[in-house]
Amino acid sequence: MSLATLTTSGPVTTLTLNRADARNALSIDLLRDLHGAIDTLAAAAAAPNAPHVLVVTGAGKAFCAGMDLKAVLGNNDLALELLTSLAKLTVKVRMLPMVSVAKVNGAAIGGGCGLSCVCDLAITHADAKLGYPEVDLGVCPAVVAPWLVRKVGAGRARKILLIGGLMSGREAHACGMVDVLCESASDLDTKADEIVKRLATGGPQALAATKKLLNELDGSLDESIVLKGAKLSASVLATPDAQQRLRAKLGA
Repeated sequence: MSLATLTTSGPVTTLTLNRADARNALSIDLLRDLHGAIDTLAAAAAAPNAPHVLVVTGAGKAFCAGMDLKAVLGNNDLALELLTSLAKLTVKVRMLPMVSVAKVNGAAIGGGCGLSCVCDLAITHADAKLGYPEVDLGVCPAVVAPWLVRKVGAGRARKILLIGGLMSGREAHACGMVDVLCESASDLDTKADEIVKRLATGGPQALAATKKLLNELDGSLDESIVLKGAKLSASVLATPDAQQRLRAKLGA
């Protein structure tokens, strides 16, 4: 079974990260399947009546717990491969002509929080946990940093990334990381459906053209900066301090 599943209903396609047993942590296999799903959507985008709204969400109780650190601990080459794959995926998601909505049903941490910021809109509930705890683990959040800067501005991003830790969905909404907030998880489906239906009424060509323009205005399509970030993150991850912190955190 694919770790990234696509389901389509009229103008809306839902992409589900399907690794619930690992809180949808980004493994090499999950990233491979996410690339495949995004490539499928990109190839079909020009077809008549193709979906023009994409919802990204996670199976189970988490949206995405970030990079699968257990899988890359002590393996620098694998860490670079994973980070590079994530970097390329973020640009692919942004390049889609479809309007993308991150339906953050639960924890969105590190790379998972970055994935939500890559989407055009993000919606979550007040008790969800989001954030970038990379510095706490001795890791540099260089792949996700450009997307957070574009989402909340350089000043707020500087504070968020340097302080690290996690915040509630309510706090994430207050600082601009989340666009729409529900009071409880039970309200998320209803509110997400409302937003998605509103987006789906837009003209596909108009939405695609507007998104392309916005991408050009904010430099979203510059793949070089996230690839540079992948190399930087991998180099920091390979340091003794990062390895020691991760082993302590993971009990490895």
